[in-house]
Amino acid sequence: MISIDALYQIYLQYPQVQTDTRKIKKDDIFFALKGPNFNGNTFALQALQQGAAYAIVDEQPDISNNRIFVVNDVLQTLQQLALHHRKQFNIPFLAITGSNGKTTTKELVSAVLSSHFKCYTTQGNLNNHIGIPLSILQVKQDAQIAVIEMGANHQKEIAGYCTYTMPTHGIITNCGKAHLEGFGGIEGVRKGKGELYDFIRTHNGMVFMNADYDYLQEMSKGIHLKLTYGTANADIIGNIQENNYFLSVQLTKGTKEISHIQTHLVGDYNLPNILCAVAVGKHFKVPEQKIKDAIEAYQPNNSRSQLIQFNNNHIILDAYNANPTSMKAAIENFAKMPGEEKVVMIGGMMELGEESLAEHANIVHLLEQFKWHAVILVGGDFRLVKHNYLYLNNASEAGRWLREQNFHQAYILIKGSRSMQMEKIINT
Repeated sequence: MISIDALYQIYLQYPQVQTDTRKIKKDDIFFALKGPNFNGNTFALQALQQGAAYAIVDEQPDISNNRIFVVNDVLQTLQQLALHHRKQFNIPFLAITGSNGKTTTKELVSAVLSSHFKCYTTQGNLNNHIGIPLSILQVKQDAQIAVIEMGANHQKEIAGYCTYTMPTHGIITNCGKAHLEGFGGIEGVRKGKGELYDFIRTHNGMVFMNADYDYLQEMSKGIHLKLTYGTANADIIGNIQENNYFLSVQLTKGTKEISHIQTHLVGDYNLPNILCAVAVGKHFKVPEQKIKDAIEAYQPNNSRSQLIQFNNNHIILDAYNANPTSMKAAIENFAKMPGEEKVVMIGGMMELGEESLAEHANIVHLLEQFKWHAVILVGGDFRLVKHNYLYLNNASEAGRWLREQNFHQAYILIKGSRSMQMEKIINT
């Protein structure tokens, strides 16, 4: 049985970790994880044949191989290796969680910090029990700061992540109606996300907090180091100057050299994400012009708040995920935007448990408050809710419908939960 110390020495020689044989590169260390529908142990030899330096397994292989190490639990070993690596650094580790906006916030914060520091950050959506240790292990010795995103759908999850991330700074973007099934209601969401504050509080860390949310002020009691941002009564204050599809922000407190930021982000719900990035940049003494330039240069490319052109129409693609809070914000924001011919195409929302039917009905009721050229409801529990809109089973059907309409210069909002794959509307 190899020790973590011994495994770490191997990792220092071969500092690339992989859990998927389809992505193996020469000299990777392959961790043979198990899941409900796969067993990585059966691919250990294949990983070595594809160029991996070593394979870590928790089932005895059929043949002896000095490049295969057997451990009690591969996932725990991966997490323990990440912790051992984390302990080698005496730099800020900034953890970001929240119901909505955490990935965009992570991207903006990382853009700002990377303009002035050697910053390592979570890639893509590697924000779970596998992705977080992989993200930590990607931090190299030249790091000056690290940004780690934490997703969660049940309590004790964030607390677990903190044990091997050891964040020095924390951000909770918000606590909305997401993963209600796993968290057990909105209070459960706050308790679960609040586990980040609990760790920060216990370890005398610092938080960047949206002062517009009273519940975050309550949750953060006992944390002495705070920098606040918001639309009033905060250290960094900013407001929407204009939202003519791309969001323009006016800064009125906390900055000396910059007063205006013109973004490539769609939706006024991105205002807190921008202000958070400004606050983080200011705390870490990033020059203000670099803060402004980094935020203005950032262009989303991950189906989040993207404005794209499609067949002579303007598509707001916000299809990475959805919950009642983010759906409401997207619809209300779209309603305020200019444009004569507006089409709403929204997919079902998942992991809402007993609240699902009621929350889908609430979205239908919200849609009825505005005048639209067309509304298309796609999949999920929208099929069980009474409405007068067109219902389609999936994104492929919705894509066919859209192509048949021959819209010209229409504005179209596309949003839905990840499993709905709403981006297929324009990609198929």
